[in-house]
This record gives sequence, C-alpha cells and structure tokens, in this order.
Amino acid sequence: MALTAGIVGLPNVGKSTLFNAITQAGAESANYPFCTIDPNVGIVEVPDYRLQALTDLVKPKKTVPTAFEFTDIAGIVKGASKGEGLGNKFLSHIRQVDAICHVVRCFADDNITHVAGIVDPIADIETINLELILADLESIDKRITRVEKLAKQKDKDAIVEHEILAELKDAFENERPARSVSFTDEQMKIVKQLHLLTSKPVLYVANVSEDEAADPDGNPYVQKVREFAANEQAEVIVICAKIESEIAELDGEEKAMFLEELGIEESGLDQLIRASYSLLGLATYFTAGEQEVRAWTFKNGMKAPQCAAIIHTDFERGFIRAETVSYNDLMNAGSMGGAREAGKVRLEGKEYEVKDGDIIHFRFNV
Repeated sequence: MALTAGIVGLPNVGKSTLFNAITQAGAESANYPFCTIDPNVGIVEVPDYRLQALTDLVKPKKTVPTAFEFTDIAGIVKGASKGEGLGNKFLSHIRQVDAICHVVRCFADDNITHVAGIVDPIADIETINLELILADLESIDKRITRVEKLAKQKDKDAIVEHEILAELKDAFENERPARSVSFTDEQMKIVKQLHLLTSKPVLYVANVSEDEAADPDGNPYVQKVREFAANEQAEVIVICAKIESEIAELDGEEKAMFLEELGIEESGLDQLIRASYSLLGLATYFTAGEQEVRAWTFKNGMKAPQCAAIIHTDFERGFIRAETVSYNDLMNAGSMGGAREAGKVRLEGKEYEVKDGDIIHFRFNV
C-alpha cells in the first residue's frame, strides 16, 4: 500500500528532529527491496505485538513486519500560498501525501528562536492551516470560472459540482478547511477529484520538552492543542522529538530500559506510526507458515481478492477462496490445528471484507 503521511510544521518546532528519528529507526531496506528511499522519505516498521505472538506460536524461519512511509515536507512560512519561502515546493510536496502530521512546538527554550518570536501553538497551527486554505481557495476560484459556464447551459453534472464548489468557497473564505464541510458520499466523489490540501486528514503532534515527556498533561500548550484538535475531531500525539532521536539509536532491550528510566510506557514514535496508520484507514492482515510470518497492510473495506493482490496479482487473478482465522481465535486455540477443531477456521469467498488481525491463506489457481 503506497500511502504516506507528510510531516509539516513551522521552522524550529522539531519537525526535522522528529523526521531524523524516523529515518534512524527505519525498517531495514533489505526487507523492502521495492522501496527507493528518497532523501525526504523515511520508512518505518509498524509496531504490532501480534506479529511477535504469531512468531512465537508458528516459529517460522523469518518474520517480516509491514512498513509505513513518512515524507518530510519542505518548510513553510507565512505567505507560502503566495510563493514566500519554499511555498511552491511545500504545496507540491503536500499534494502528494495522503495525510498530514502537523508538528507543533509546545515547549519554551530561549536557545531555540521561534519564527514568530513567541511560543503560541494555536497561532502556529492557524498559520499553516490558513496557507493551505488560501491555496485551495485559489484553485477553487479557477475551477468555479470553468464550471459556471457549463452550469448556465443546464449541464446537470456542472450544476451539482458548482453547488459543491460554492460550499467550499464559503468555507475557505471563513477560514475553514475542506474537511470541516459535510458532504454526501456522492458529493465526496467530486470533492476527492479536486485534490484539495485541506481535505487531507490531520494528526497533531505536540512536541514537548524532555522534562515534560513523561507527564505532559500539565503543559498548558498541550492542553490548547488538544482543545483545538477536539473541535476538528482530530487526534493529538504528544512526543519529545529530542528524546525520540536518542531512542532511535538504541536496540530493543536498551530502548525498553531507557523508556522505563524516563517513566514512559511507549515511545512517541511508535504512537505516531500507529496513529498515522489508523488515520489513513489502514489495517493489517497476516500470513503465517513455517517459512515466514508476515504482516501486510491493506485499506479497511478491501475484499479478499484485493488483499490477495497485495501479495501478488496472480493471487487475485486466480482467486478461489481465503482460508481465514482471526488472531484472537488462533491464539485462544493455541495452534492452527486447534483452531480448525474448534471450527474457527473459515473459507471465505470473493465478497469477504478482510478484517484487521485476520490470518489468511489464499487459495488460487492460475
């Protein structure tokens, strides 16, 4: 699944530090030979306790996790929508990602200058949001000019699109993003074709100081970001980018000890990966055998033949059945044989929607 989350933020908010941590903690490229890693793309393994549990149960020759991409988006400054700073580069890069991880500075440090001269996470968020809205407004205005002519000629499709564009224009002029406007499923098909920057789902990443990493709830900046995000029905992940860059250099046992010393249950990077994965509607199914236990990424709602194609297109072309058992049922049974005896292994057809945690063996004939 070639889906990626873009990391954005103003200068000196910790965006680059976080991305460097992601790059250091990246999955071994040997496991992912199909990936050409550009300088601004980091590939990380998706943390999943189920993969280790399956490995312990099946005892395969190798275990392969699934991976996820983060793209480091060029920096933004006020006026980016008009070409200020690296504006055009920023906008072109952000159009290519599927979701946005917006890093927000939630720490005070006299040694790190803030671009606006004051630490104000909400003002930072609004600066970037406004630049994206202004860029979308410009593209909508151009589109309206073309569609309006067809709508006046009583073109039904143009009339429908013109109504949608008018709603979006009203939202943008009131500094609201496209994702804040409610549309029907049919209308959303048209909205998606517009490729709007502000229609992308957003995850806010509150970057705190080392002293506050273990207990960020008392941080007033974090509280403000959470309140802002709640109004957008968006999620907030709290991290300390500096700590994450140190953790990324450690192996598994050292990492666990370091986190324990800091009083942190789970690294912020692991939380960020999982939250980004979920934000894009992604899920994981597994294949498990003596040769290999492997995690595969799929989009929620995909049917068995589509998921089979993720492994190889021949699997979809010659799809017969999917032999399926849920992770919980397999672990409760203790073995695939036990799951079969308990009647938990099912044969599913072409219309089966794969569920997160399914362990699947595809039957096919080409």
